[in-house]
Amino acid sequence: MTGQPIRLLIVDDSVVMRSLIERMFEACADIEVASTAATTAQAFDFLAKERVDVILLDHEMPGQKGLDALPRFLAAAKGAHIIMLSSHCQRGSETVVQALSLGASDALPKPTGGQSIPVFAVQLAERLRRLAKSRQQTSTPETHYNYRPFPVGFELQCIGVGASTGGIHTLGEFLGGKGPERLGVPILLTQHLPEPFMPYYAQQVERMTDMPVSIAQSGQRLEPDHIYIAPGDMSLLCHKRKDGVVIALTPEGDDIIRARPSINLMFRSIARCFGAGALGVVLTGIGRDGTSGAQAIVEAGGAVIAQDRASSVIWGMPGSVTRAGFTSANLRPEKMFEYISHQAGARP
Repeated sequence: MTGQPIRLLIVDDSVVMRSLIERMFEACADIEVASTAATTAQAFDFLAKERVDVILLDHEMPGQKGLDALPRFLAAAKGAHIIMLSSHCQRGSETVVQALSLGASDALPKPTGGQSIPVFAVQLAERLRRLAKSRQQTSTPETHYNYRPFPVGFELQCIGVGASTGGIHTLGEFLGGKGPERLGVPILLTQHLPEPFMPYYAQQVERMTDMPVSIAQSGQRLEPDHIYIAPGDMSLLCHKRKDGVVIALTPEGDDIIRARPSINLMFRSIARCFGAGALGVVLTGIGRDGTSGAQAIVEAGGAVIAQDRASSVIWGMPGSVTRAGFTSANLRPEKMFEYISHQAGARP
């Protein structure tokens, strides 16, 4: 951290909630409540003049709901992270998935009467610190990285996509960049998201594309131009049989970083099944899930690309795989399909 406190804007129509959150951070030297706002209009007036690192945004606001105002907040925030803090953000709720798909970095429910306020305060402070730290890392100057040459004569057989924080909105940009021609291969998708949210998440993905979308099931045969989503409580693998490649699910997480569903396990699996025809895509997210799996893909002769720093909500996972030297390119998500299509069509 740079020594500057994390500047926080609280947007909530409840004076009680605004005061409660302010008191949570009175003893935190590294977190400063820059301002509070009872309406979205007050918040936009403040953001027009001041910079913040994180915005806590309620959904039930007078005049305009938080979800409806979220796109404008993203534009006004100048790179600040937005956390949707609302009673509507219960575990498994559609509001959470909608907020994340619109570009919120996180979403969580307000503390209830039966919840320990000190425990909630510690958890919220930790989220703020992780997001603010990732923002500082993303804003640091670019460094020269060693990129791997894209394999000559690459023949695409399968795409694995991994994403975490900020990934739902980013996936929409990734799929939105797909041209009228399909790539003719299955797409396996691991998004770090708890299992209760998966039905709503699958619905969101269906709205992003004209390809069929399903939550992966064991034994399901992989079909071209079909998106298979890892269940939130299982890692998505694949298994090669005489009659084709089928889905294999496992309750195991990554043996190093303990993530589940695991991008590393998915990448290793497509490397085993598709070898030099495997392509890994690493999108925005905290941490380094996907890096060791990317190594398995390139060692099998396949290729890996990652989201660029400027367009990432958090450049943790893309940055990790890039610094490790496993990527052939850093791209904006809307440019990836065009790049993949070009490389898959290239011949020696």
